[in-house]
Amino acid sequence: MDRRPTPAEWQTWLDDHASKFLLFARQKARSEADAQDLMQEAIIEAAKRNGWNGPPPAALVFATIHRRAIDWARRTDRRTARESDAVEPQLCPWFDTNVEDRERAALIQEAIEKLPHIYREVIALKVWGGLTFAEIADSLAISPNTAASRYRYALEELRKLTKEVFT
Repeated sequence: MDRRPTPAEWQTWLDDHASKFLLFARQKARSEADAQDLMQEAIIEAAKRNGWNGPPPAALVFATIHRRAIDWARRTDRRTARESDAVEPQLCPWFDTNVEDRERAALIQEAIEKLPHIYREVIALKVWGGLTFAEIADSLAISPNTAASRYRYALEELRKLTKEVFT
C-alpha cells in the first residue's frame, strides 16, 4: 500500500516548484489568470498520472503544462482582447531607487518576447524551471541535443538583442 503525502509535504513541494511552473505557464498562456488556471490543472493532471502517490516529478508537470497549453490556446482565442487592456501603473521616478533595474528588466523581458516561441520555452525551462536538457527534452518531446541547441541559439539571440543594455 502506498503512503499518501501529508498536506505539509504537498505545501513544501508547492513552495519549491509553484513559481517555476507559473513562470512557464505564463510563457504559454495569454493572461495571468489563464496561466494560473493552466498551472493548477497541469499539477492535478500530473498528480493523477503519478497515481496520487505524492507530488509528481517537475518534468512531468512541465510537460503537462506544455500539452495543456496547446489545447488551452485552441479553446481560448476569444480571450486575446482582454489581454490588450492591461495597463501598467505609472510611478514617480524621483523617489524610486530601482528605476534603472526595472528599466533593464523591461528591456530584457522585451528581448525575450522577441525570441521565437521554441527558444522562449527552452529558456524558461532551463533558467527558471531549473531543468536539465534531458528533462527539457522529455517535457517538450524533442531530443536533448535539440534542447541544448535551442538554448544556445536563444542565448546568442538574447546577446544580440540586449547588446546596448549591458554595454
